[in-house]
Amino acid sequence: MNPAGTDLADLRAEIAQACRVLAVRGLAEGYLGHISLRIDEDRLLVRCRGPQERGLAWTTAEDVRLVTLDGGPGADGELDGWAAPNELPLHTEVLRRRPDVAAVVHAHPPAVVAADLAGLAIRPIVGAYDMPGTKLAAGGVPVYPRGVLVRDRRLAAEMVEAMGDRPVVLLRGHGLTSSGSSVAESVLRAISVDQLARLSLTVTSAGGQLRDLPAEDMAELPDLGGGFNLGTAWRHELARLP
Repeated sequence: MNPAGTDLADLRAEIAQACRVLAVRGLAEGYLGHISLRIDEDRLLVRCRGPQERGLAWTTAEDVRLVTLDGGPGADGELDGWAAPNELPLHTEVLRRRPDVAAVVHAHPPAVVAADLAGLAIRPIVGAYDMPGTKLAAGGVPVYPRGVLVRDRRLAAEMVEAMGDRPVVLLRGHGLTSSGSSVAESVLRAISVDQLARLSLTVTSAGGQLRDLPAEDMAELPDLGGGFNLGTAWRHELARLP
């Protein structure tokens, strides 16, 4: 839900920055992808298609519009000159079915697509290199096996069913959907999955074999807390923006 006292203008700016983070990190190399944030039971902020569409790397707060779960304007004039993404149901079905989720990311990371098509699952192959990512992978990253445009509630329901209670689901031949309790958390999870996919491709292309982190090493990985894993990590991502 919209944090108490947070202005919608600030949230629009936050989502716009997050879109640019995805682009800088290489998770959205073209003009496809979007981020959403639940505002209340019926509305969400989401990156929409504007009259001067150029892609995620150039997202501004003006591109982030308030819409209803059914795709209508969430306030007067919200969609004047803008259109909600075709895959809005991808976001809204997650929000409908997962009350624990506040923000949803959809992106097309080439490494994630390539690794999945090569038969490489997202596995906990590293340790202290990326502890949140390792723990996420250890819990499993499911795959929605259809390479379709998730443009309606029927297809979105299939995706959410594949996602289950996990925070991230891969979309075969398509990309990924990542979720979290905040925009930052959902983006950082997507970045971790992308990093693991890149490492997996590098290891296997060098002739190596992927091996999960041993259980005794996994047990030694500490939880450094949200102040570091989320707060510091997100400030770092914002500082990387041009």
